[in-house]
Amino acid sequence: MIRNIEHSRRSIGVNFRGDGTAEILVWAPNVKKVCLRLLDNNKLLRLQEQEYGYWLCTTNLLRPGDLYSFVLDDQKEFPDPASLSQPEGVHGPSQAVDLNHFQWNDQLWKNIPIDEYIFYELHVGTFTDKGTFRAIEKKIPYLLSLGITAIEIMPVAQFPGSRNWGYDGVFPFAVQQSYGGAQGLQYLVDICHTHGLAVVLDVVYNHLGPEGNYIQEYAPYFTDKYKTPWGNAVNFDDAGSDGVRHYFIENALMWFRDFHIDALRIDAAHAIKDFSPTHILREMRQHVDQYIHESRSIHHLITEVDLNDNRFISPYEQGGYGMDAQWCDEFHHALRVTTGHERTGYYADYDGVRHLAKAYRDAYVYDGIYSPHRQKTFGTKTDEHPGHQFVVFSQNHDQVGNRMLGERTSQLVNFELAKLMAGATLVSPYLPLLFMGEEYGETHPFLYFVSHSDEELVQSIRQGRKKEFASFHIAGEAPDPQSEETFQQSKLQWELIDKDQHAVLLSYYKKLIALRKENPALRHLDRKQLEVQCNEENKTLQLHRWHREQHVRCLMNFSDTLQPFTVAWPHRWQKILDSADPEFLGPSASSETLWESQVITLPPHAIVLYAATYG
Repeated sequence: MIRNIEHSRRSIGVNFRGDGTAEILVWAPNVKKVCLRLLDNNKLLRLQEQEYGYWLCTTNLLRPGDLYSFVLDDQKEFPDPASLSQPEGVHGPSQAVDLNHFQWNDQLWKNIPIDEYIFYELHVGTFTDKGTFRAIEKKIPYLLSLGITAIEIMPVAQFPGSRNWGYDGVFPFAVQQSYGGAQGLQYLVDICHTHGLAVVLDVVYNHLGPEGNYIQEYAPYFTDKYKTPWGNAVNFDDAGSDGVRHYFIENALMWFRDFHIDALRIDAAHAIKDFSPTHILREMRQHVDQYIHESRSIHHLITEVDLNDNRFISPYEQGGYGMDAQWCDEFHHALRVTTGHERTGYYADYDGVRHLAKAYRDAYVYDGIYSPHRQKTFGTKTDEHPGHQFVVFSQNHDQVGNRMLGERTSQLVNFELAKLMAGATLVSPYLPLLFMGEEYGETHPFLYFVSHSDEELVQSIRQGRKKEFASFHIAGEAPDPQSEETFQQSKLQWELIDKDQHAVLLSYYKKLIALRKENPALRHLDRKQLEVQCNEENKTLQLHRWHREQHVRCLMNFSDTLQPFTVAWPHRWQKILDSADPEFLGPSASSETLWESQVITLPPHAIVLYAATYG
């Protein structure tokens, strides 16, 4: 049986009441004694056993800022599995934190509707030179001028050392110390809200990292019932799973309640193994909805999932898990192959512009059809799912950082093709996501990096990277993930935004995003008000979107040669964007106005948008 969850306050770990006393709750069902050690005076406080393996203590001896640890059966001593702070790293003691101490200034903030989200994914450590939450504040005016409405922060749960993507976190409740800790994140969210920016946080519920993973010493948080790429799966449906479910539901609620996070992006939800009658994501959704009702706030749950299974985003009444949206990798894969990416690894399933056209129409390319790469029929239909349930991108941390050399799009394609890829993404009937630096053509790579203290583990990671790239037939050696140089090479070069092509590309992105916001046909994500045609031989695509009387037509030439488009559209059409315009350092501008029965020729790797109003 799961312990009762109070949506209005956090119950597990160390929490401070209004009178300053600390309430301490830890789940350790397989031990006979639990004590809390106060490190400043070495005093031991014994916890009292409760139902279902929980242990409880209330005391005025533990104050905010104090260091502590738990002693199990008078023998083993570990940090708190629900620690809010690890000032000495993953192997050190926990630190008591009062999350209610922060003075919020975002009382007037109201989360924007999800269909208005324009995501900007960033990694705290490499987004700025200082690599902290505070340093991000100085970039908020820049993000607003770009047109971003939501920043998406890669995972911040405490990980080993100071350099990591964040997916090796081992303290899901503790905010990475080198970034600025809990108060630093609260401050960033507060300042973003006062400027009108939503904040999305990437969380990892499918695994924990290998170093400093002491959580398994307390309870059956993992099960050998299922295997994942990271080893034993998190125990969401095996013996003892009630406490595990409680732990992660509490975590999701904490981010919304105590950090005012607007949306969570749940990493690799396909690796969450749960055959319970009520899937953990569905149960999490129910608790989040209850919190939303009680707090009168708005929060979203977004999943990364590669199963093409619409249960994740289907509503309760249809047996779904009720997620608000999901990352849609297939749009990215189809776009990449269309723009010349080799069909190796998982790209082998995509044949170019035909599949890109299908991604525009159907979201999932594989929606119940045979997948040669998987060697089976794969996917489900998404006909009744609105466009705002799919997040698309031309690049993200995975698709850049999982390349051996971490090359960004700007290093893989020419300038015209980079503009075309941006346009293809931002005119889609889905939620667009930009990866930090893509908008000005950042030339530094985004490499995979770690800072583990276990040399055997480091060697294992190096070998794992080499094996991963074998499926893509890539020769050579990957940069050393453990090297600080690898991390430093991945930092953004902000001085580029005012230079040459970088400045032009930035102005192009600003124009694209502004058009998306201003034009009802682009802003409204109605997938039923969309037509798409492609010419596989010419590698061209025409996209027609409309809302009421306002229409936008997008012509895209993915080929290396000039391509004609026969226009047979009613009414008069006015050009609103042309990637080939000299304004954007393009080779030649297209006609400003188009009429019925006209032929327009696009230069290689160009996109042009025309708008018209008619009933």
